[in-house]
Amino acid sequence: MVAFQKVVLVGGSWGGIQASLRILEKLPATYPFPIVLVLHRLRNAEGNLKRIFEKRLQLGVQEVEDKMPLQPGQVYLAPANYHVLLEKDGTFSLDVSDLENYSRPSIDVTFTSAADAYKAKLVGVLLSGASKDGSAGLKYIHDKGGVALVQDPSEAEVSTMPEAAMKLIPGCRVATLDKIQEFLLWIT
Repeated sequence: MVAFQKVVLVGGSWGGIQASLRILEKLPATYPFPIVLVLHRLRNAEGNLKRIFEKRLQLGVQEVEDKMPLQPGQVYLAPANYHVLLEKDGTFSLDVSDLENYSRPSIDVTFTSAADAYKAKLVGVLLSGASKDGSAGLKYIHDKGGVALVQDPSEAEVSTMPEAAMKLIPGCRVATLDKIQEFLLWIT
């Protein structure tokens, strides 16, 4: 298993692109942890999500490929129409199994596989979104000893996703995007 001190996971849906850009934009290119970003996307459409993130972030940005190794200072985008799993050997696996929570990529799938691989080394962040996807996976991260952070629903473009997580995980940390960004900078 690759030895990372932390792995940061970020999930979101409607409103999640702008929210994730905001929390990641001040992280330096030398950020010591990998960041995996799972945003709900149109399944059969090519997008320019990678270019959007590359223009705004100092970090490297890559779309996940099967067996790709995680590296610090990189943001890994879940590709459209694939579930992304994190393996104990520090690589990704892509999966085309059934939709979970009407989504592929599913935030729950990524969060759960990462919690099995990295346990307490995880920081899970759930942002704005119009579904409950991510709440069960974030609870699993919390139950394995990782940090569970939820965007304050009052500032989320759509509050369904953060509220579902808060209901399922009474012990999660709820914070504004600025405070989430501060936390990500602080853990370095």
